[in-house]
Amino acid sequence: MSRICELTGKGRQVGNNVSHANNKTKRVFLPNLQNVTLLSEKLGRSFKFRVSTAGLRSVEHNGGLDNWLLKTKDEKLSARAQKVKRELKKAAKEAA
Repeated sequence: MSRICELTGKGRQVGNNVSHANNKTKRVFLPNLQNVTLLSEKLGRSFKFRVSTAGLRSVEHNGGLDNWLLKTKDEKLSARAQKVKRELKKAAKEAA
């Protein structure tokens, strides 16, 4: 299971530990990922995603999962999130 947010694409970063003697050793910064269940209002279903806490705040700030998926580019989204996005677009076409 990779350490990448399914909604924002945020992944690991590489940096250095720097000691008091200014010795540098490589280290990894991992995103704070949480398993969450998000509700889609238009589809009337819930979906489980592995999302960073910053991504979760962004989703809530944009008015929910539906608005977030429709505004976000496909390159950032995981395959499962892209599938939900296609279902949303399909439901919007049928409603119109």
